[in-house]
Amino acid sequence: MIPLSAYLILSFILLGLGIFGMIIRRNLITVLMSMELSLNAVNVMLVGVDSHIHLVDGQVFSLFVIAIAAAEAAVGLGIVVSIFRLRRVDSTDELTDMRG
Repeated sequence: MIPLSAYLILSFILLGLGIFGMIIRRNLITVLMSMELSLNAVNVMLVGVDSHIHLVDGQVFSLFVIAIAAAEAAVGLGIVVSIFRLRRVDSTDELTDMRG
């Protein structure tokens, strides 16, 4: 059996990498991927705690997070593609306002 500390350490590393990617990188698609990495860190933590205390609540919440992440990725990618088509911009620094 894998100890709970291994799940938590992996989760904190993934969360740190996701937050680091959102802060440092300026490409919109990279920011979306970093956000997905942060959501997956939460999934790892939920499943790890769930396996440690022998309940299924963490797995159910993890499935909800996966469904929300899929919807967020679809909507976010659609917004990024439309911004790129309208303004030919792929960096967050160049997006100063949301006016059309």
